[in-house]
Amino acid sequence: MQSSTLTQRSCRTAFTSRVNARRVMVCRAQQSPAVSEVAKRAAAAGAAALLTLAPAVPALANEFDILAEPAPTNAYYVDDAGVLSKSTKSEVNKRLRLLETTTGYRVTAVTVRKLEFETDAYAFADKALENWYGSETDKKGVVLMVTTGKEGAVTGGASFLDAVGEELLDSIASENIPVFAEEEKFNAAITSSLERVDAKLNGNTVPEAPKRNDAVRQRTYKTKAETEKSKTVTSTVVLTLLVIACVVPMLQYYGYTARD
Repeated sequence: MQSSTLTQRSCRTAFTSRVNARRVMVCRAQQSPAVSEVAKRAAAAGAAALLTLAPAVPALANEFDILAEPAPTNAYYVDDAGVLSKSTKSEVNKRLRLLETTTGYRVTAVTVRKLEFETDAYAFADKALENWYGSETDKKGVVLMVTTGKEGAVTGGASFLDAVGEELLDSIASENIPVFAEEEKFNAAITSSLERVDAKLNGNTVPEAPKRNDAVRQRTYKTKAETEKSKTVTSTVVLTLLVIACVVPMLQYYGYTARD
C-alpha cells in the first residue's frame, strides 16, 4: 500500500511539474508578442523621427549647393527656392541674354528659400559671385531673393555696381523684392527687379519702384463730438423711460379710483 501511495504521489508531483512548466511556457509565449510589439513601436518611432529630420538635410545642403556649383551657363537664373514659373524663367532668360549681348553685362537671378549659415543676403550674394567668376566679376551681377525672409540683395563687380548706381541698387533691395515678396508674388519680385536693372544698363527710363498696398486703417474709437452726441441720445431715452414709468402707474390708479 505504501508503495502504491508513493507511486501515486510521484505521478501527481510529476504531473504538477509538467503543468507548471506548460504555464511558464504559455506565459512566456504571451509575453513575447508584447515585447515584440514594443520593439515594433520603438522601430516605428525611430523611423518617423528620421523621416521628420530628413527634409532638414536638403534644406541645409541647398545653400552650399549654390556656392559649390559652377556658374550657370545655359540659364540666367538659379531657382533654388522653386518659386519661378515657366513663363518667368523664359522671360528672365530672354531679357538677360539680350542684355548680355547688347551691353556685355551678365546678370543672374537667384532664389533661395532660407539662408541657414550665411544669414546676410549681401554676403551670400557676394560669395556666390566670387565662387562663380573668381576675379572676373567686373561686369557680372547677381539679383538674390530669399523667400522666407522676404528680403533680397543686388550685388556685382565694380563696373556693374557703378553702372547700376547705388540708389537703384538700394531701391530694388528695399522696395521691389520685399514689397512683392510680402504678398507672395515672388515672380513679380524677380521680373520687376530685372526690368529696372535692364533699363538702367541700357540707358532707358527706369520704371518706378512698387508701392506697398497698405490697408486703410479704420478708426475704432469715437471722437469727442460723437461721444457727446451719444450721451445726449442716451440721456433722452433714460428720461423718457422714467417719465413713462411714473405716469403710466398714476394713470392706471386714477382709472381704478374713477370707476369706484
